[in-house]
Amino acid sequence: MTASAVSATLDRLVERLLDARDADGHWTGELSSSALSTATAVVALCLDREDDRLVARGLDWIEQTQNEDGGWGDTTLSVSNISTTALCWAAFTIAGCRSPAARAGEEWMRRGAGGLDPERLTGAIAARYGNDRTFSVPILTVLAVAGHVPWRLVPQLPFELAACPQSWFRWLGLPVVSYALPALIAIGHARHRRCRSKNPIAALIRRLASGKTLHVLERIQPEGGGFLEATPLTSFVAISLSAAGYTGHSVLKHALRFLRASVRADGSWPIDTNLATWVTTLSVNALGDRLPADQREPIREWILRQQYREVHPYTGAAAGGWAWTDLPGGVPDADDTAGALLALANLGPEDARATAAARAAVEWLVALQNRDGGIPTFCRGWGKLPFDRSSPDITAHALLAWSVWRSSLEEGARTRIDAAVLRALAFLERAQRTDGAWVPLWFGNQFAAHDENPVYGTSRVLTALQQAGPASLMMKRAVEWLLAAQNPDGGWGGDRGIASSIEETSLAVAALSGCAGEPASAAVVRAVAWLIERTTHGDETSSSPIGFYFAKLWYYERLYPLIFATDGLVRASRRVSSGNKLS
Repeated sequence: MTASAVSATLDRLVERLLDARDADGHWTGELSSSALSTATAVVALCLDREDDRLVARGLDWIEQTQNEDGGWGDTTLSVSNISTTALCWAAFTIAGCRSPAARAGEEWMRRGAGGLDPERLTGAIAARYGNDRTFSVPILTVLAVAGHVPWRLVPQLPFELAACPQSWFRWLGLPVVSYALPALIAIGHARHRRCRSKNPIAALIRRLASGKTLHVLERIQPEGGGFLEATPLTSFVAISLSAAGYTGHSVLKHALRFLRASVRADGSWPIDTNLATWVTTLSVNALGDRLPADQREPIREWILRQQYREVHPYTGAAAGGWAWTDLPGGVPDADDTAGALLALANLGPEDARATAAARAAVEWLVALQNRDGGIPTFCRGWGKLPFDRSSPDITAHALLAWSVWRSSLEEGARTRIDAAVLRALAFLERAQRTDGAWVPLWFGNQFAAHDENPVYGTSRVLTALQQAGPASLMMKRAVEWLLAAQNPDGGWGGDRGIASSIEETSLAVAALSGCAGEPASAAVVRAVAWLIERTTHGDETSSSPIGFYFAKLWYYERLYPLIFATDGLVRASRRVSSGNKLS
């Protein structure tokens, strides 16, 4: 590997990343199409009985993307799993299709669940998610609509609790995570109307709460009709309202309108419309000084427009945060808010508007911090179920954002930041595994144990600690773990012994490029050589399904490998300019 090869590869990656922008100057990207999303949309539209063409196209796409073993994974690059295969099987059943693909899917379910009797099916679906009913109950609801399980085996979600004040939710012990409130309401209604409780008091309470909870559902539905811009969640709501007999309800009409508008040309649906804000801030932060000066202001203006200025009706989040998308279904969250703060700092110049936006966002992140010192995704205090707990990767992102903006804020804000940093560092110290790694929340690897991705988590935390420290002992252990996890080919997968990917290798390069010492230098040299070869000198960046969406729904994003590879090589090049050895 030569310095010229590194430079040429980086130049090509930067060129391609800049070319990937939309006409208005920011990045939108493209999420992978999803068999799970497509199956749920097909079921919702099939029950409406007015979209035969979309249903047929969706079923055809599902048939064409079936895995060789007869099942389906969440993406076209994913291994088969029981959740997605169950939904595809149900879609064929509800549509009245007995194609070879449908029969093969049924046979996969027979093997995967240990049989097709309702108790086995219910147990197998529930076992995948444990105590978290966010996704297991919606899947069982679809199986009930298809006639594969009786309604009595679908757990009754306490939709009546949605009639309580929103501030009570964290104390009510809801069996679903905070973002799943629409599913809680709609599925709860369907189960209640199809199989009423034998407890007369419970049945009476639910009947009395029905009108108010449907009003809540109507109030939190975004203008575009898509809850969180997510096809599965929106489809589950539509399916449940149809099953409950609310065929003329406005929420159902708007949800179906969203599904019709978001179908792709090939008949499939992605898990979400886009991650425009997220991939834009990732791109800005990866490019750094390589983003042309005359192109910064339009991007900065676009990012500033995406900040939420009012309390969010869905989660009750205060003003000041950013969501992952620029579309109306987004919800402000900690990861995207931290990313936007870093992007604003990188874009400059710092002025009154940017500083005011940053001040609100910094305070928003501080207020979100849990009592354990970690940062959750959406809501403070929802700590019992996955995707609501504090997580190392999001906490590290917040640390980095606080450190970048601290000096620009007034003394009171700096004091609050300093206290939050100390609590966050203490959380990260407790969350670090005994082997030195951290496990992230929103990213995984389908070939690693428990679908975890400690390479992602460790790389992100290590990168943040280099700027937000001091945390020398944590950093030392993290570096040692990353070095030990490097594959013989020079790359990294999600964990030790997992096949290397562009995304994970790039993340590790970015983290180790800021570390002193010969072992880190040698590891970066080997990894950069691997990236140059794997990307064909920057011309090809194939995606891997490393992203977790809600309820561990896998996805890949077309821009991730391009963004991460750019970031990794930019940081490796900085190592050279600072006098450290690279080649």
